[in-house]
Order: sequence, then C-alpha cells, then structure tokens
Amino acid sequence: MRPVLAILGTLAVIGGGWYGMYRGWRNRQARQADLAPLPPVPPTDKITGVEGVYVATTTSGDWMDRIAVHELGVRSNADLDVNPAGLIFHRQGAADVFIPADRLTGVRTDRGIAGKVTAEASGLVVVTWNHDGHQFDTGFRPRRKADTASLTDSISTLIGAEQ
Repeated sequence: MRPVLAILGTLAVIGGGWYGMYRGWRNRQARQADLAPLPPVPPTDKITGVEGVYVATTTSGDWMDRIAVHELGVRSNADLDVNPAGLIFHRQGAADVFIPADRLTGVRTDRGIAGKVTAEASGLVVVTWNHDGHQFDTGFRPRRKADTASLTDSISTLIGAEQ
C-alpha cells in the first residue's frame, strides 16, 4: 500500500507542476494579447539560409521575459534568411517569423536569452527590433560557430543600409 501512495503522490506533484506551467503560459498570453499580428512573410524562392535554432523572442533588455503570443516564444530549428526586405526565420514546427529591415534597430552576440544559455559569450545572435510600439530581442543560435560573425555582419549591414 505504501508504494502505491508514494507513486500517486509523485504523480500528483508532477501533474501539479505541469498544470502550473500551463496556467502560467496561458496567463502570459492573456497579458500579451494586445500585441498586433506580425507582418506577413513575403514570398521568397530562397528557403535556405544560416541553419540553427530560433530560441525565443523576449522584451528588449529583459532576457527572461519571453513573448508568448504569435508563437514568438516557441523554440524550433530554423533557417535564418537575411535579405534586403529583412530577416525571415523559416521555422520547423512553428510559423515563420518575418522582421522587416526598417524595424531592425540592433544586432549583437550574447550568452543567453530565455530558453538558452551558451557556454561561450558569443553563442547567440540577438536581433533587436520594434513592433507595435514595443522593442523586442530575438535570439538565434547558428548551427556552426563560424556562421556567427558573418551573420552578425550581414545583419549590421542591413541595419546600416536602412538608416
């Protein structure tokens, strides 16, 4: 009888934890529900770019405040395409994200963003951008470390061309 109670107790604790996380995510989505829809992804024949992981989008300056609406908080494998129109994150298992070039305000490398912390100080490419009166940071982890510098340079060039 005692092992059965221990198992049921453990399952109750795990279930309570999962329920708490679910409620927290739903409450975060409700608080962020006023955020306008993202710009539509422009048609492109190029579906490849720098391979990596779309980590998350957070409120700029608060690397733990993940944005839960419009699937911006969903981590997924992705290809990042940098083109004159802006940045297109072609994501697997989630909606693609398009950030128009005129909304980009900065790019840097960083150690972490909500959902991912790297060992090296420049493991993530973090793009700062504006949307609907809010400023956001979007983190991307290139699959190959060698892609980080060229990706950062090409985004910096894109931002400079728009200003």
